[in-house]
Amino acid sequence: MSAAGSSATSKVTGDAQVEAAILKLCAQNPEGVGNDMVTGPTGPLAHIDLAARVTALNNLLRSSKVALFKQGTQLLYKAAQPQDNRTKGLSAEELLVYQVIKQAGNTGVWTRDLKVRTNLAQPQVTKMLKALEGKSLIKSVKNVNNPSRKLYMLFELEPSREITGGAWYTDQQLDREFIEVLRETCFKLVERQESPHICLTDITHFINSKGLARVELREEDILTIMETLIADGRIESIEPADEGEPERYRTAVLAVPHSTPFTAIPCGVCPVMDQCCEGSQISPQTCVYYQTWLDF
Repeated sequence: MSAAGSSATSKVTGDAQVEAAILKLCAQNPEGVGNDMVTGPTGPLAHIDLAARVTALNNLLRSSKVALFKQGTQLLYKAAQPQDNRTKGLSAEELLVYQVIKQAGNTGVWTRDLKVRTNLAQPQVTKMLKALEGKSLIKSVKNVNNPSRKLYMLFELEPSREITGGAWYTDQQLDREFIEVLRETCFKLVERQESPHICLTDITHFINSKGLARVELREEDILTIMETLIADGRIESIEPADEGEPERYRTAVLAVPHSTPFTAIPCGVCPVMDQCCEGSQISPQTCVYYQTWLDF
């Protein structure tokens, strides 16, 4: 073997040994290893050439064997869990942004929070986001509670209900028509099954089995619908007779009428009410609307 070949083999072996030393250090400190411990002049790896340590560390970051995190104001290196090949070849800054977004899960993370957690300047954050989106590693979503604020999460994740609004929203808009359809369906189920009275679990199962919603509805979702029907005086809940039995529903015994003499009185919306008084041209005696209300 030539001297050049021997030198190249020696260098590769040396790089691998440095990488192994850094990985061992991370394994010994699962809470994270500070930059001073890896590249500092007094750290446990100070006996290794600084350039070799920096090269090895960058190799480990690019190969996703080491992940970079921020704790307070300190950047920490941790041994990464095995990942797919998609993150290989990313720069250290791209990996840092990717890791922060991954930590946020399906609730996403705002660009301002990314800037704080990565300690990168806003132009850098924007550049990293654009690069990661271009590689289909992350995606942006809108929050129904704050549509002007973009949130970022991993490309394969489904946004949480807190972000999308759950079943009640379509394209970030409250789906009033769907809610009304669901209300009428729930009411008809209660109306149809009077003995034994229907429970929340049965209603939820029926709704999901018919595929009325684009997402799987939870009992908590249907409960909100039932509560609106109770508030409207169309149904009422029945307390269970025995402990452990579910709460059931029936049509209201005393249904709330659509209007009453008190709710139909016209005076509250009359535009000339302040001119209305006994004996004048505008008066209760001459008001046709008032007479209609009295006849009601």
